[in-house]
Amino acid sequence: MLTQVIGIDLGGTAIKLGRFTSDGSCLNSLTVHTPQPATPEAVVAAIVDAVAKVDPQGNAVAIGVGTPGPADEKGRIAKIAINLPQWRNVFLADILEAKIGKPTIIENDANCAGLGEAWLGAGRYYQNFILLTLGTGVGGAIFIDGKLFTGRFGSAGELGLISLIPDGPQCKSGNQGSLEQHTSVIAIRRRTGKEPAELGALAKTGDEEALKFWQQYGRDLGTGITSLIYVLTPEAVVIGGGISASFEFFLPSMKAEIERRVMPTSRDYLQIIAAELGNDAGMLGAAKLAIEKFVSG
Repeated sequence: MLTQVIGIDLGGTAIKLGRFTSDGSCLNSLTVHTPQPATPEAVVAAIVDAVAKVDPQGNAVAIGVGTPGPADEKGRIAKIAINLPQWRNVFLADILEAKIGKPTIIENDANCAGLGEAWLGAGRYYQNFILLTLGTGVGGAIFIDGKLFTGRFGSAGELGLISLIPDGPQCKSGNQGSLEQHTSVIAIRRRTGKEPAELGALAKTGDEEALKFWQQYGRDLGTGITSLIYVLTPEAVVIGGGISASFEFFLPSMKAEIERRVMPTSRDYLQIIAAELGNDAGMLGAAKLAIEKFVSG
């Protein structure tokens, strides 16, 4: 029988859990609302209750958790959770281990999405790629020689927080004019007064204003990615998150901007592709994290 683990994707509005076998098959899954206010105590209680429902027989041997912000390099502490305002240096792995009795490891949620895509999604064909998750915020993950790169403190890969426009809108990170402030759901609402899904639906009907917006969006995204390509020269850029539902509308201008700004020597054979796993990427990647830490090793 294959070993079972639990993957958890902790978000500001929802907590997604899945019980997976070590080959990536999902045996059971559940989505619950994130408690409001999302205090560490309330969120932990919700996770403990949800784990009992997704694994009623206690068959899982370990737990992986993706959190909306950087974790420490050992995968124990949620250092900051940007969409969970009261979270600072929460010893989440220790707390869950004490309450559930299973070894636990945590990681940034975008890194977990990247692990999922690298395992069973769009990234499985590449050793060197970057993932951008375009959602409420903009997250990222970097894979070098087939391994997730998290840097010296465990917090590398915050790709959405790179500078794009020096005097642009203020970012929660303390930066100003970050890529996130021009390409996230919140940025789209601020710029258009509409939801990304609405703009996508309008674009499908041929609406000129919506198509014009997505063209500008693609240019902004391409401009930001330019810096990442020069630094990392990846084989592929994988685009995920809810906004990627409109990938077809912003891809052409995004590619054109990259081709205009990046020398061919840094982008030869570069693939720009949509993520494949949708909303399951985060919990699948969190499960992979637990497998790598507690099962494969």
